[in-house]
Amino acid sequence: MRAARIHDWDKPPVVEDIPVPTRRPGETLVRVDAATVSHLDITVSTGRFELVPPLPYVPGCEGAATVLESDTHAPGTQVIFRDGVIGLDRDGTWREQVAVSDDALMPLGTPLDPAIAATFFVPTTTAYVALFDVGALESGQTVLVSGATGAVGSMALQLAQDAGAEVIALVSRADRLARLPEGVRGVALDDAAATSALRDAKSADLLLDTIGGQSLSERIGWVKPGGKVACLGYTAGTELTIDLPNWFFSDVTIAPVNLLNKEPRAQEVARSLLPKIADGTLRVTVEEFSLDEASTALERLSHGSVTGRAVIRF
Repeated sequence: MRAARIHDWDKPPVVEDIPVPTRRPGETLVRVDAATVSHLDITVSTGRFELVPPLPYVPGCEGAATVLESDTHAPGTQVIFRDGVIGLDRDGTWREQVAVSDDALMPLGTPLDPAIAATFFVPTTTAYVALFDVGALESGQTVLVSGATGAVGSMALQLAQDAGAEVIALVSRADRLARLPEGVRGVALDDAAATSALRDAKSADLLLDTIGGQSLSERIGWVKPGGKVACLGYTAGTELTIDLPNWFFSDVTIAPVNLLNKEPRAQEVARSLLPKIADGTLRVTVEEFSLDEASTALERLSHGSVTGRAVIRF
């Protein structure tokens, strides 16, 4: 069977033939229908993440599949990978077939297009937990969402609107404002006048920040005293310097959003929102690539040129 594997850190994956996996007791053999390409895959491929798989390894932390053989799941069942470590310290989903432990799979009771099934879980659950569990967002409050055209950001816009919040979408450039949904106020971060107005108003109850970087310290200043910042991304940089006296004065809480250790809650959220994903009430934007285009997908994702979520379609 074919798979994309990383042979050296910070090097692109190589598509090659590898042996078909053999199912052991307690495992399910699945056919992978679609696999995600994520920023976590990029991070793991550097070899500097806390979880380091042995080389060569198959990336892919998420995916959608169809059960082929199992003692637990009926053949033909649509499933997604949900063990939290696949693609991190062991081979992932960028391969045609996978044998994994039975409890690493979450059956979907509602059929979805494989590309949507593979990609909806993380942006949907992350945005929900960030907004409501961490951010405690309520109807009538104002939320800022950075990286608003990305996968998590665009889902956060939809969920916040649905909850009756006033939503301000932050995008990197003015040419991205046209991608925003109706009813959302957009602000380009390269518009000095617009960002100055946000700083002066300090009207946001919550900042959901998906991009990180040193400029996060400026965005924190757009939140009202007593407000919150939910941090869940670092595409603009992995480090942040804060002037402590000014932060103390701002009285703004900064909280991380980490779903790696909240899997039961994430599955609960996913199941509750799955009908809205299926009927299109909540929309997941994906850009599809073939397995042979895996390195292209990684490169484009690292440069921020993917619309929505990147997915490898088998």
